[in-house]
Amino acid sequence: MSKVVGIDLGTTNSLVAYVGKDGPLVIRDGSGDGLLPSIVSLGANDVVYVGREAQRRLLTEPLRTVYSVKRFMGRGSDDVRDEARLFPFRLRGEAGGVVRVGLGDREFTPPEISAFILRELKRRAEEHFQEQGEFDFEVDRAVITVPAYFNDAQRTATRDAGRIAGLEVLRIINEPTAASLAYGLDQRKTGTIAVYDFGGGTFDISILRVEDGVFQVLATNGDTHLGGDDIDQLMVALVTREMGAGMGAADASPARLQAIRQAVIQAKWDLSERADTEIRVTEPGGGDAGAPIFRRSLSRDEFERIIRPVVERTLGPCRLAMADAGLEPAQIDEAVLVGGSTRIPLVRRSVQELFGRPPHTGLNPDEVVALGAAIQAHIMVSGSRDMLLLDVTPLSLGIETMGGAMSKIILRNSTIPASGTEMFTTFVDNQTAVDIHVLQGERELVSDNRSLARFKLRGIPPMPAGLPRIQVRFQIDANGILSVGARELRTAIEQTIEVKPSYGLTDEEVERMLLESFEHAEADVEARFLIEVRNEAETVLRATEKSLRNPDLAVAATTDLAPGELAAIESALADLRSVMESNNRAVIEQKTRVLNDVTRHLAEVMMNRGVRAALTGRNVNGI
Repeated sequence: MSKVVGIDLGTTNSLVAYVGKDGPLVIRDGSGDGLLPSIVSLGANDVVYVGREAQRRLLTEPLRTVYSVKRFMGRGSDDVRDEARLFPFRLRGEAGGVVRVGLGDREFTPPEISAFILRELKRRAEEHFQEQGEFDFEVDRAVITVPAYFNDAQRTATRDAGRIAGLEVLRIINEPTAASLAYGLDQRKTGTIAVYDFGGGTFDISILRVEDGVFQVLATNGDTHLGGDDIDQLMVALVTREMGAGMGAADASPARLQAIRQAVIQAKWDLSERADTEIRVTEPGGGDAGAPIFRRSLSRDEFERIIRPVVERTLGPCRLAMADAGLEPAQIDEAVLVGGSTRIPLVRRSVQELFGRPPHTGLNPDEVVALGAAIQAHIMVSGSRDMLLLDVTPLSLGIETMGGAMSKIILRNSTIPASGTEMFTTFVDNQTAVDIHVLQGERELVSDNRSLARFKLRGIPPMPAGLPRIQVRFQIDANGILSVGARELRTAIEQTIEVKPSYGLTDEEVERMLLESFEHAEADVEARFLIEVRNEAETVLRATEKSLRNPDLAVAATTDLAPGELAAIESALADLRSVMESNNRAVIEQKTRVLNDVTRHLAEVMMNRGVRAALTGRNVNGI
């Protein structure tokens, strides 16, 4: 027997969910965390690490660790040339071919990297079902979400990743649409909703009409290259400038750049909860590992001044989507936030100012997409008709005509499944073949749009120019995948193809990757135990470091903590950090217990101070 799940394959984190007896649920790991960092690292003997273990290896093996791979799905080497210098791993590829990521002495395509993430989610789900006593269930089918503005090549690359991971991809659905399904399940609201989806690497805005369980996308817009990563890069640039000559982004070692990146991400998270924090960069690896090499305070006001241009870039697509839907901001009944970047207070204020109402924040922005995907998966396998999903294609599709112009056959924001036809004829006497050049985009000239495919309609009987009647037919299925056919009506000669994007993988390549994946499917049991111990240690480390950054700590240290208690905590913290990369499971467990013990009183003190502050009417953490 098999189970079907919904998967949010994200730029920063990925999740898997399913619909149980009590509704949709995110499947969590042993520590209760539903988020799987979308990071893959290649270790010794070609062992592949995924998730938090791979995230740790960013500091020790940055040249063998890849993150934000979603930004490269379905894209060519020319598309990523400018940003390749921002990443420590190698990016290469032949012109017009698939991008390849170099890890160590091996190379992988983005669908292969994504398949490692999907396979780990598949394993997590199967372990969950086994723990529930459902031992005979295999997870082999999934609904996977993509940004609404993903083009045909990016959607096909996502489907390829699913196949390589051993999953039958039942459907590809847009992330904002999935979010609206999760939202609608609870609210059953009739009205118009704006779904503002600001994730790690992509931004989408979708305008939806919800009525009696029918979710119709009226318009969508966005940027597949705009997200929290851009905020992180701004902050990394700030720190490297301030660290002085010789420490610019081009000069810092990959390991040190990753240490800077982790420090600014932590500061970003802190400033979503309080008004001030400290950027603290520690030396990665080596004998001085853990020693601070850069410290500076950062206020929320300064942070917002730095990132405001990125946030402003999200508002233009919002206005365009409303214009396409024929709506004014006052006609939007609800604004829904999706994606981890929407936790930033400036983002929430900007959305409120744009739509004239506070955004809906009742749902976990990290989990809502996965929950919606699970609901759609359940609808497909159960035959339930309580909900109907009417999605749209984000970009226009058409063909090249004489003079290098694009003739659009299916317009953007058309409800899918969709089809369209248009009549053409020959330009030259006795022409016996016609080239069909399939394009995607909104510009008028072929050179300004993306080429998807080319094929020929042959065997047209010689006739005077203008006499043949050639019907070109476009069809988009529910996943947004396109097929194109051409037919000469006088002779019934016909040619049909399913469009294979320029940056897609052939069926043979996918099959080869699937076979290779079996060789590296599971790390051995001891490696798995080591990963779990490190995960627990990482949780304790993060909680302790967050307490030490709390602005109230200085007061607590003088009034509530015993002499030497803070020094003991700092020492235990350094001890645990120093053994995190050790392969000795027992040592990591022992150091984790020590840190747990010495911080127990600190945790009580900080909790009591928070409660007292709340009871006296003062906002906790300075917010």
